[in-house]
Amino acid sequence: MKKLFLTLALIAGIAGFASSPASAQIYVRVGPPAPRYERQPSRPGPGYSWRAGYWGWQGGRWTWITGVWLGGHNGCTWVPAHWSHGYWRDGHWRC
Repeated sequence: MKKLFLTLALIAGIAGFASSPASAQIYVRVGPPAPRYERQPSRPGPGYSWRAGYWGWQGGRWTWITGVWLGGHNGCTWVPAHWSHGYWRDGHWRC
């Protein structure tokens, strides 16, 4: 995930987009495969949000990114990474 974040931040900066990963966009010609089913494990504690697994664009191909519990963003909602109208949009927090 850290490698993906760094790659997207670099591409966003070069492409002239804001350097925030929330606004990173990558043009992709082929959409991702159908989502995989993942069993959501028990919440580790209060203040955690589930980030479901998703297909992420890495190394010129779609790669499955496993879902995880994310903490430390009380009052915010996780907006999943998604593919829309040919552009890959990275996941981000909406507060």
